[in-house]
Amino acid sequence: MSTTNQAIANELARRELRRISESYAASKGSASRHKCFLSYHGANATEVLDFVNRFENVFIPRVIGITEDDPAIQSENSEYIMDTIREKYLSDSTVTILMVGACTWSRKIVDWEIYSSLRRDRVNRLNGVMGIRLPSTAGQRPKILGRFNDNLGEPESYARYWSYPDNAQALQTCIQDAFDARSDRASHIVNTLPRMTRNSACP
Repeated sequence: MSTTNQAIANELARRELRRISESYAASKGSASRHKCFLSYHGANATEVLDFVNRFENVFIPRVIGITEDDPAIQSENSEYIMDTIREKYLSDSTVTILMVGACTWSRKIVDWEIYSSLRRDRVNRLNGVMGIRLPSTAGQRPKILGRFNDNLGEPESYARYWSYPDNAQALQTCIQDAFDARSDRASHIVNTLPRMTRNSACP
């Protein structure tokens, strides 16, 4: 697919993801179907849409990604931006799923989303955090966002990083682990890296 056609396909996918998210606005999570926020690079929107379409019965895709032109994140006050991400986007979810593509690590908004997911806010809420490698990274070792990587590596680490799930049961197990981590592994959260102030170059 040409670069232009891919860009068009990704924009259409982002619109469909927003529509799906809005359709679940009034839905309530359950013990078997948690509300999940999907954090991703816009260049991977078609893959993220495929993921949602395949596994929509496993989780509730409540809010999916933030765009850099969103007025809510244009403030010069970084603490206000973090509060806005937490309250406007993450407050209706319990698990954040980082969809890892080749350049996901380079996006400042992805870093902000993970930062806010790991942050105890005024109502003392956290999101469970997990990552899933997208199919486009097959045979590669994609670079990992630093803040996410800080929470990996040990059995007691807060986050988990998974291969693309083969089936619904596998994904459900991963999401439940992230949900449970909010109480079981919260003391191991590492959220000390300075927040990214700009996007990084990605080949």
